[in-house]
Amino acid sequence: MRIIVVFLALFACVVATSSQAHFKLNQNVRVHHMVRSDEGLDVHLRTPMSYLVAELVGLEGPDGLPEPAPYTYNRIEDGVLMHYLDQGALLSDPGGLAKIAASSLQLSVDRTTLPASVVALRLHPIGTEPGFANLSEARDALASGSVFPASAGETYVGDVIVDIHLRYVSGPVATYSLSHTSNPGLPGQENTANLILDYNGQEVRTFRATGLMHDPVNVSGSATAAASTFIVEGIRHILEGPDHVLFVLCMIIGALNLRSLLARVTGFTLGHTVTLILGFFGIAPSGAWFIPTVELAIALSIVYAAVMAVTPSTQEHGNLKAFGITSGIGLLHGFGFSFMLHQILRVDAPNVWHSLLAFNVGVEIGQLMIVLLVWPLVLFLRRQPGRIWIGSRAAVAACAALIAMVWVVERAEFFL
Repeated sequence: MRIIVVFLALFACVVATSSQAHFKLNQNVRVHHMVRSDEGLDVHLRTPMSYLVAELVGLEGPDGLPEPAPYTYNRIEDGVLMHYLDQGALLSDPGGLAKIAASSLQLSVDRTTLPASVVALRLHPIGTEPGFANLSEARDALASGSVFPASAGETYVGDVIVDIHLRYVSGPVATYSLSHTSNPGLPGQENTANLILDYNGQEVRTFRATGLMHDPVNVSGSATAAASTFIVEGIRHILEGPDHVLFVLCMIIGALNLRSLLARVTGFTLGHTVTLILGFFGIAPSGAWFIPTVELAIALSIVYAAVMAVTPSTQEHGNLKAFGITSGIGLLHGFGFSFMLHQILRVDAPNVWHSLLAFNVGVEIGQLMIVLLVWPLVLFLRRQPGRIWIGSRAAVAACAALIAMVWVVERAEFFL
């Protein structure tokens, strides 16, 4: 499965036009600080520059190269078309880039799209950008300094972060919707992490969306609405994470009865909840070896769970022992969840505990969905002649173990 996915991803990169394929998406996180006031809304947005200009590449020119996108220039490097930030164009007319950024963000109140005015614009090379996790940091990032640091030298467009302050005058706003219109056509853009922090007086609500946000995100003052976006992300993460799905599947087919299933599921839940929280708050090893080691151990845990599911001696162990085993394996998977959560939420973000717990609830809901889908099928197969259930269980376990072994080899190579 992983091999097929990797092949399709590589194929997509090959068939993409050169202007799209080499606008590197070195960071795919967008942060929106939405500040309400009696006058309307102020938006402090951080976005990778590639999102703004990649789709604006012109047609092929007489030299055989596409016309560069606004505020960029092209260069062939080792036979590959690369895109650089045109600092001269930026410094002579920063307002043009600000208009591109403003036009790509759609803010609507009562189904009416509001016009934006640009207050400030700053660009930063990746790795030098100031903090943007909370409103104070966002304001500081846009408050002073040059549009782009002259000391940066030549910089790839994919290595540039854009911070922009937009103002929407509408009077007091109760609810609004937010969306983006840009479609840069870049590999990985469907996994874009969008964080929306809504400031309404002393209250702060955090909303979460994945992808290009062509479908508007409706923002209100409801804490439930904000938490629901993280619940959806938790569900999405476990259902789209094949390693987590395979482990839960092996855990289910290895359970002898409902009590055994509950012991296993409860143990796994407890284990990954603990390390999800610990890993997110940095209470874990910080060495470069740690994440690859956890990813490798997760793949090995699937192989172990597959063997355990079809081995009579392990199937018959007590519920307490099953609880202990799945709790231990859950500790590994929890670190895996925390690695992903770090990409979409900062430790110092407002209401971080609400978002963290909502994400974990989403993971549990996703796990329960898998159980509710598979367990009735397991019960049905067990009522069939013995060879049908034994053969079906063995086939599922063998496929899971084979896929996991491919991941073991891949991750071991990466680790080494």
